[in-house]
Amino acid sequence: MEWADEAVILGVKRHGETSVIAEVMTRSRGRHLGMLRNGRSRSMQPVLQPGNRVEVTWRARLDEHLGNFAMEPLNYRAAQLMEHAASLHAVQALAALLRLLPERDPHSHLYDMLNIVLDHLGEPSEAGELYIRFELAVLNDLGFGLDLSQCAATGSREDLDYVSPRSGRAVSRDAGQPYHDKLFNLPDFLKPSSRAAADRGGLADAFRLTQYFLARHVYEPRGIEPASARDGFVRAVLEGLDGERFDGHARGATREHKASDRCRLRKTAASSAGAEEILRQPPYEK
Repeated sequence: MEWADEAVILGVKRHGETSVIAEVMTRSRGRHLGMLRNGRSRSMQPVLQPGNRVEVTWRARLDEHLGNFAMEPLNYRAAQLMEHAASLHAVQALAALLRLLPERDPHSHLYDMLNIVLDHLGEPSEAGELYIRFELAVLNDLGFGLDLSQCAATGSREDLDYVSPRSGRAVSRDAGQPYHDKLFNLPDFLKPSSRAAADRGGLADAFRLTQYFLARHVYEPRGIEPASARDGFVRAVLEGLDGERFDGHARGATREHKASDRCRLRKTAASSAGAEEILRQPPYEK
């Protein structure tokens, strides 16, 4: 059997003296493993860095076999990602999320989103917002998607301010006010029809929101620990929004520049096959 596809490197594991077991996220065949002969050679080591985009060919006698990979580089993205600790945390955290999904289960929209996130890790607000949307998409694909489109109590689509920890559904301001201390805040950038950019407070609320539902529905039932890389990424994003960029230099971007960057980001998202639906507002309706 043989197939070829575009993929992003998630990780590698040593296999023997010269080979590696490579883990990739493919566009049409999901997360896939395969052996790459001579993967530890000097010529292949730069190609196999997590985050790089490659053209991969897989061959095996039977479909259930591990099989062998052949790879050609398409985008040496890892060189840029390795410049900042936050980007490295993000790559590891994204790979850990994809490992929650069954191997060889196709999720083409997640592949598109993965590339968008990896290409926009240089600015805290954009990186944080896209990462949150990626976590929500993974929850949705695992069968635990949040319904942020209308109030769970009244059916209203207006003034949605909270999320119920029990149902994972949005709650309006009036219906949730008596119980506000028991509900999660719904960040403005996740509200239906909102075009607001994510700010520090909204991202902090969103990180708590997705962390809770991932723990409740995925980590605790499976008896596994969440990736520590997520904590490092969250810390870097929130510290970056406190006044420092990921590289430690003072942020000089104006509000106008941020608005321009955000517009460019949405155009990039819309140009990626399958990603426009995922990145629309509201992002993940049931």
